[in-house]
Amino acid sequence: MSRARPPAVLRVSKLSVGWTGRPVCGQASFTLPAGRSLALVGPNGSGKSTLLRAILGLLEPLSGSVQLLGVEVDERRASFRAQVSAVLDDDAWFPALTVAEHLYLVARGHGVGDAQDEVDALLDEFGLTGHADVLPTALSSGQRRRLLLAAGLVRPRSLLVLDEPEQRLDTATRQLLAERLNAEKEAGGAVLVATHDPDLLAAVADRAVIVGDETRLVSTAEAVDALRPGVL
Repeated sequence: MSRARPPAVLRVSKLSVGWTGRPVCGQASFTLPAGRSLALVGPNGSGKSTLLRAILGLLEPLSGSVQLLGVEVDERRASFRAQVSAVLDDDAWFPALTVAEHLYLVARGHGVGDAQDEVDALLDEFGLTGHADVLPTALSSGQRRRLLLAAGLVRPRSLLVLDEPEQRLDTATRQLLAERLNAEKEAGGAVLVATHDPDLLAAVADRAVIVGDETRLVSTAEAVDALRPGVL
């Protein structure tokens, strides 16, 4: 008896993205089931971040469709925002709130019942406990990156979207990130990540999309090979 396929969290069909009517990369098509991770890889400027923004409903695509849990993506819908946690920009924090206050607001805003316990655990996990009462502007760039990752993980979600999350992280925190993303999959979540890190790609991704003039779905091994110096 064959095993049932996990449900599709994200369905991207013939998605074309760009500016002023001009595509920045080839059309993307893929399905991301629950409990799986898919990576977007490609050189800087290939269109990875633009694809992510269109998938999240932050950018109108030139053509194609994106569905989350069988429903067309619409960033204006509260039901959509409740299902997706995204870490895209380095300055997506509240400048007037401390590190702990930022995380607590995100947690409570998304209905986390034991918000303080969750915040305390993530502060400890990401090495931010000693900075809980400072403003994000007082953090180093690596610490701010850890804050944003913690904020992405402190709230409920069906889909976790990360744009080059390894940037400005030390080796130990990159390993923590890989462990966290694998735990996300084990818990039934779906992970979509754009990355330049072959180690993170190999540790986490089940499949990958190489973004370029001809965007194509490939195996993780092929994507890792493509990230060798001089290939992409």
